[in-house]
Amino acid sequence: MTLPARMRAVEISRPGGPEVLELAERPRPEPGPDEVLVRVEAAGVNRPDVLQRRGLYAPPPGATDIPGLEVAGTIVGLGAGVAEWRLGDRVTALLAGGGYAEYAVAPTPQCLPIPGDLGPAAAAALPETFFTVWTNVFDRGRLAAGETFLVHGGASGIGTTAIALAHAFGARVFATAGSAERCRACERLGAERGIERSAEDFVAVTREATGGRGVDVILDMVGGDYLPRNVAALAENGRLVQIAYLRGPKAELDLDLVMRRRLVITGSTLRPRSVAEKGAIARALRERVWPRLEAGELRPLVHATFPLAEAAAAHALMESNEHVGKIVLLP
Repeated sequence: MTLPARMRAVEISRPGGPEVLELAERPRPEPGPDEVLVRVEAAGVNRPDVLQRRGLYAPPPGATDIPGLEVAGTIVGLGAGVAEWRLGDRVTALLAGGGYAEYAVAPTPQCLPIPGDLGPAAAAALPETFFTVWTNVFDRGRLAAGETFLVHGGASGIGTTAIALAHAFGARVFATAGSAERCRACERLGAERGIERSAEDFVAVTREATGGRGVDVILDMVGGDYLPRNVAALAENGRLVQIAYLRGPKAELDLDLVMRRRLVITGSTLRPRSVAEKGAIARALRERVWPRLEAGELRPLVHATFPLAEAAAAHALMESNEHVGKIVLLP
């Protein structure tokens, strides 16, 4: 197979708004040991890409400066020692960066087969959100069937995935969102109740819906002043899992309440974790979630697609918070 020496990719010309994303030409990457080269057919857009563009979230050491944490496409190159994958295999992959391009390199443990009849855009919408939700809600949060679950930002890519997975695995689901329309979208995905954050108090709504008990697990991306409210919304032995802090990383916390009600507050980031750790998450997904995707029980929700050259428009849409589900680039 003859491959081009160079490729189109999106660069961050300088920290700033969406307009700093520029289409450029770069050398095509080469796969290293235990890596594959993927001809990218679709690349997911995620909130960490926006933070990287603003200069607030640097790539891990050794990672490319090209943004993009997930892709779907066809394997067109194999690094040394690759045994599980073959040229021509169609995969979706979690990356440490480099997705906004025509070609990207992915570690083999972070690759998964495209499930069922999913097209490239839907397949590219899987890795970042499914890896994140699985490791945080089901591993760290230990959400079990019959428990109650609240996700903030329910209409986001993470939120829609969390609703769908929690509902599929038998939890009662609640979700906050920014408008009545987005709340109804959350309910169509499996949430028992969408809570409009500017008009309703999620603590009061969830406590009323659970007979005063509270919820077992909360997935939060807001932080800041949501911390004490999240703690107030938790049931005894409840678990709060923090994965971002759009309202800031600091807040006051009543430790007496945490102690008396035996609460657990935890959190994680995904991008800096090792390939081995991400590979373990991939194996769990393949065993527990991929069969549901292949059977059509679960499907990622794609809100919009954009050509690679319109990455700035994709970022502008994400920052508008008007989307429901994932935004995807199509090289």
